[in-house]
Amino acid sequence: MLPHLRAFGRSLCGNADLADDLVQETMLKAWKARAQYIPGPASMKSWAFVILRNCFLSQMRRKKFTADYDELAAERLLVAPDDQDDSLHLADVQRALLLLPVDQREALVLIGAGQLSYEEGAAICGCAVGTMKSRVSRGRAALQAILESGEMPRRSTDEIPSSEIFRSIMDNVDHLTANGPSPD
Repeated sequence: MLPHLRAFGRSLCGNADLADDLVQETMLKAWKARAQYIPGPASMKSWAFVILRNCFLSQMRRKKFTADYDELAAERLLVAPDDQDDSLHLADVQRALLLLPVDQREALVLIGAGQLSYEEGAAICGCAVGTMKSRVSRGRAALQAILESGEMPRRSTDEIPSSEIFRSIMDNVDHLTANGPSPD
């Protein structure tokens, strides 16, 4: 009966090692439940096949809630590369923001950097929520076009740390939100 169980296990798993484990688990369960087997309409072989199938389905249900461990992917996630260009990219974003119209810049700073909702941003700028969404959308498109075109002013020769650039952008958020919602 074991070769037939292994063949059925392989057809279910698609992997010889997993099929062997499945057959072993099946045999253990069959041995523990041997007193429940009633000879008659179902043969011992078909009874074992039902146990193997149920073991496989149980494993699949449990596996649905777990993920395969990929050591290389995990290591890439855990180790952050030391990217020296981060401050340059952030400086580019800051310079590109300055080239946007004020309403689009405010919208991007409030919604993007400040992580406010559209409703909160609209209340601060004194406009409708739809207007705020439109400003953010147009601002993102314009910012991307500026960054991709390469037509920004040249950087100054002294490099500003990314923490200073980030603080400058966040100060802009603080300045915009300090006034609170505009009176209607």
